[in-house]
Amino acid sequence: MAFTAAEQAAMSRALELAATPGVPLGPNPRVGCVLLDAEGRTIAEGHHRGAGTPHAEADALARAGDRARGATAVVTLEPCNHTGRTGPCADALVAAGVRRVVFAQPDPNPDAAGGAATLATAGVDVESGLLTVESGLLNRFWTFGLEHGRPFVTWKFATTLDGRSAAADGTSRWVSSPAARLDTHRLRATCDVMLVGTNTIAVDDPLLTVRDEQDRPPAHQPLRAVMGERDLDAGRRVFNADAPSVRLRTREPEEALAELFARGRRHVFLEGGPTLAAAFLRAGLVDEIVVYVAPMLLGAGRSAVADLGITTIADAFRPRVTDITVLEGEEPNVRLTLAPGKD
Repeated sequence: MAFTAAEQAAMSRALELAATPGVPLGPNPRVGCVLLDAEGRTIAEGHHRGAGTPHAEADALARAGDRARGATAVVTLEPCNHTGRTGPCADALVAAGVRRVVFAQPDPNPDAAGGAATLATAGVDVESGLLTVESGLLNRFWTFGLEHGRPFVTWKFATTLDGRSAAADGTSRWVSSPAARLDTHRLRATCDVMLVGTNTIAVDDPLLTVRDEQDRPPAHQPLRAVMGERDLDAGRRVFNADAPSVRLRTREPEEALAELFARGRRHVFLEGGPTLAAAFLRAGLVDEIVVYVAPMLLGAGRSAVADLGITTIADAFRPRVTDITVLEGEEPNVRLTLAPGKD
């Protein structure tokens, strides 16, 4: 596979466009497109802005007009081959007279795949494989949903050195440092659901929104989901108008994830207490763990996770460490990122 320097630069730019801040997350992939002329100069750019909006290719073609004829389209995802809310991008590229298409990630969606074959049949020069890994990372949760039929689950918690998430009197604000809490808001913004149990709402009354260092909310907030059968006071902060909320009247992780998936949600940020965390771990439904470790000892208090049914060290749950980061500040915390399973 041979790619020109202009195509490589265009793909990097297309990835930037695909990752444009403010685009709603959910059941649609993030896609960027750059159109180049015969000399490798940019004609037009486009990106997908969420469900029901023009796809990246259609956005770029509309901006290019007649200049698209004979152009090269550089796209982060294989042009789609199906009709949904919008028409097939493969057909639109052919109709516009595009000469060459370079894409990064093959479309894993069986309902939309096949665009490359349609383009090739129409005489368009098609190449794939440019920055495929980067494109896959951009849409990792969307791809995971297609492959597994459920949302990707990130379990986040904060703990002391001795594994406590709260003191013996129940106080837990704040186990993590200000830097860790700000980092948590950054990670919350990458998901489309924040999930807790009813006990967390009843005891802590969290707001469960994304905020920045000035305590300002972004334009788009994740869905706040509360699972469990316990009745809750409608005045709890999670039910206010700051962000959408939903009650999941179940104690079963599989049922909760199925309902969220049906609502078009693809990345769950699990912030519940030790009982909810244990339920997801026992069900094998945790795909990533983010833990903030504070340099303090309590000696007693609530454990970070409840009983997992493990009675011997040989059966210990042993996630694989994928990243270790020290969050500097007056109270440095260590952030560990881990993946369940073996190397």
